[in-house]
Amino acid sequence: MVSLHERPHDRIDRLIPGDWEGDFVKGTGNASAIGRLVERKSRYTLIAKMKDCGAQAALDGFTQAFAKGPKMARRSLAFDQGKEMARHEELSGRLGMPFYFCDPHSTWQRPSNENLNGLVRQYLPKGINRTIYSQRDLDRIAHSLNTRPRAILGFQTPEDVFIAEMAKLGGAPQT
Repeated sequence: MVSLHERPHDRIDRLIPGDWEGDFVKGTGNASAIGRLVERKSRYTLIAKMKDCGAQAALDGFTQAFAKGPKMARRSLAFDQGKEMARHEELSGRLGMPFYFCDPHSTWQRPSNENLNGLVRQYLPKGINRTIYSQRDLDRIAHSLNTRPRAILGFQTPEDVFIAEMAKLGGAPQT
């Protein structure tokens, strides 16, 4: 595992898009899970349905989630040190992006992810069984979040900022 402290400094300041924070959220009794990804500059969100709470589910779910967007939007990904990321090296190879891991019990090292936690809980409160949600349902939630104006973005939407940033880099995202 590569520590978040080793991430290049140009990735800390949110000047260039493509640096992501991720989280794997388990449902009641670990019977269900979803994966969440948030791009640090635009706050653009992806939510992936996971088959279960294991490393293979994370590998498959996050691979599929990133398949929807442009490769130029894959500069880095920061995660916590949960066992569901045990196959992070394989995922890094599939996605072509480096992974960085936060220190244990250091939620402040992924502030966009922590903000996203609160927003997602408006749709998926703690303690609910997430198996009842299809990928389509999760895509609708992500779309709702991505089209909600945010003060931090000058009241632009994450989707608008993400599209504009990808256009500056010469790509067209699939939103």
